[in-house]
Amino acid sequence: MQTFSTTSLRVRDNQLSILDQQALPQEKIWHATPSVASLVEHIQTLRVRGAPLIGLSASLLLALLAENGMPKAELASALEVLRAARPTAVNLMNNLDRMKQALAQENFVAALSEEALRLVAEDKALCDSIATAGSELVSPGSRLLTHCNTGGLATAGVGTALGVIARAHQQGKVANVWVDETRPLLQGGRLTAWELGELGVPYQLICDSMAASLMGQGKVDAIWVGADRIAANGDVANKIGTYSLAVLAHHHGIPFYVAAPHTTIDRLCPNGAAIPIEQRDAREVTGVAGSFGQVQWAPENASVYNPAFDVTPAALISGWVLDTGVVTPDQVAAGFFQPD
Repeated sequence: MQTFSTTSLRVRDNQLSILDQQALPQEKIWHATPSVASLVEHIQTLRVRGAPLIGLSASLLLALLAENGMPKAELASALEVLRAARPTAVNLMNNLDRMKQALAQENFVAALSEEALRLVAEDKALCDSIATAGSELVSPGSRLLTHCNTGGLATAGVGTALGVIARAHQQGKVANVWVDETRPLLQGGRLTAWELGELGVPYQLICDSMAASLMGQGKVDAIWVGADRIAANGDVANKIGTYSLAVLAHHHGIPFYVAAPHTTIDRLCPNGAAIPIEQRDAREVTGVAGSFGQVQWAPENASVYNPAFDVTPAALISGWVLDTGVVTPDQVAAGFFQPD
């Protein structure tokens, strides 16, 4: 496979490497990822994260394994192992469905490589289209609030919600970005703050619990988030804490936008209640670990509830900003996301 790189993925000498998003922003560490087991570990520990990036990393690894001689039957098994790596982000399933079709071809090695590279190129184009469509919704002088991380670290391109914000900043329309720290893994504080700083976008980092106060003071003009899955009725699964922001935005009359590629739509999932929600390790809540070491602040035997995602009902969403354009609540009510 040809040599190429994105913000978080690179392929050199027929080997996939990933940028460790657990080590950022203090360290830039690239991990060689030669096997299914190594990628599954990276995905589950969130060294690789972001719905689009998870799907792309799995697709690229399958193609490289094929080029390096893995038999067709083993590739089929590897594909299903990767499919189960994280249950909520539907991009992984959608990408692997396309890779499964490539695997069925007679010349499956070439087909897998071509499809994986096509998915990467498509994601870059999708991100650019989302940024173009979304930036038109941003008014000059906007103070925007975002949650989790939706930039180039999570995609092959400029990102989804953060791509919109970056594009609007280039157009001179962003006065400030409020960055939720995003519990429990602080992906806003570690990753979004870092990305915005690299892009020169003015931002202020806040604790998640400060968002309501800012809205009450009239200091938030719109909220932009990404998505890990969009159900057929428009309900959206995203990083835990997104639903809270949507409720607050509704109460304060603030637009609440979801930015995502069409690969995040699950037309066969009827509603948010049918979306599987990943439960994560209690240690992500009872303490913190990073390049600095590990700190435990809760009792050792503390009982913990730690869902990675929550579901925002379609009724609380002002618009779904896709690569195909902005989808309105009326369009969703008329069945835009329903199966054809």
